Amino acid sequence: MSLGELPARTAVGIVGGGPAGLLLSQLLHAAGIESVVLESRSRAHLEQMIRAGVLEQGTADLLTEAGVGERLRREGAVHHGIELRYAGETHRIPLSMLTGGKAITVYAQHEVVKDLVAARLASGGQLAFEAKVTAIDPGLTGSARIEYALNGARATLDCDFIAGCDGFHGLARQAMPLRREYLHEYPFGWFGILVEAPPSSAELIYARHPRGFALVSTRSPALQRMYFQCAADEQPQRWDDAAIWAELGQRLETRAGWRPIEGPIVQRDVVGLRSFVCEPMQYGRLFLAGDAAHIVPPTGAKGLNLAAADVRTLAQAMIAHYRDGRADLLDAYSAQCLKRVWRAQRFSAWMTGMLHTDPQAAEFESRLQLAELEHLTASQAAATALAENYVDLARH
Repeated sequence: MSLGELPARTAVGIVGGGPAGLLLSQLLHAAGIESVVLESRSRAHLEQMIRAGVLEQGTADLLTEAGVGERLRREGAVHHGIELRYAGETHRIPLSMLTGGKAITVYAQHEVVKDLVAARLASGGQLAFEAKVTAIDPGLTGSARIEYALNGARATLDCDFIAGCDGFHGLARQAMPLRREYLHEYPFGWFGILVEAPPSSAELIYARHPRGFALVSTRSPALQRMYFQCAADEQPQRWDDAAIWAELGQRLETRAGWRPIEGPIVQRDVVGLRSFVCEPMQYGRLFLAGDAAHIVPPTGAKGLNLAAADVRTLAQAMIAHYRDGRADLLDAYSAQCLKRVWRAQRFSAWMTGMLHTDPQAAEFESRLQLAELEHLTASQAAATALAENYVDLARH
């Protein structure tokens, strides 16, 4: 899109064209509210980023309500349980049975982005890729404003409101001078691989092993995602394929001899783990959503789901403003979201602490982890608490 095709003013300026920004634009469009999405990366880059793909029940429902659920329903893998593995044994947590029929859907984030981009462009949405935002005015005394550069030219976009959906390293949060940030960085990371192979398991496997955590997930019938705990500064190129499979096999093996299905490794990377929250999530006419406001360790599969929950809350508040002249929902946006965010932080930190090993921790801590897992897999009440948080925390 060229600079001349973009308006000089819109109702909602959205900084960031990832899943949060695109979904907000789609929901506003359905309500007849104009928006412009400014994304610094190319469309190809966005649609090829292989990231988390566990959708809570509420997130899958919201995508369907937004009109982008057709391919999700056709290609997404609905899982009714997860497997916890420790001490060489596997224990299934029956999510649907414990939550009144709710489930998770495994559908990669880049596929969600593809669906949202296609929907926005098909309806004539104002979506600019490779648009670099250079300044944000939160609009304390008037209209909010975004300054940006596109195709070598500079322009401004005046807005009633700005949605900052530009991630942890974006500019939107930096435009909020009155904020408090909470950050915890974990002393380990995840070594992730993308494998061309059929699924190793019908459901996700979360494994706790003395050598460290491991996870078996899926992206499609022919593409799988697996992780194992590693040093935070681990270098992926130091590992050859044989060493990777040996490590995963050791951490995932059961007494019955289970091993993952191997295949060509087409991608490898190391993911750092951190917990982060920015308070508040709004300032003037600027509202943060998704990773711009909070990050959780991926163990609890909450990142994309929290972003979708933010967007649902923000869209409802903006629709109430334009349709009914109400300001109360916009005023309450940050407080409402942060209650959910801190619950997700608690759950994600609990899952991370229970399943990962700390080489500097005493043996006492290791024994506590095993006791926690044994309690979780022996007690229906404990398993139900996990299931309720895992399947639909972001809706509440």
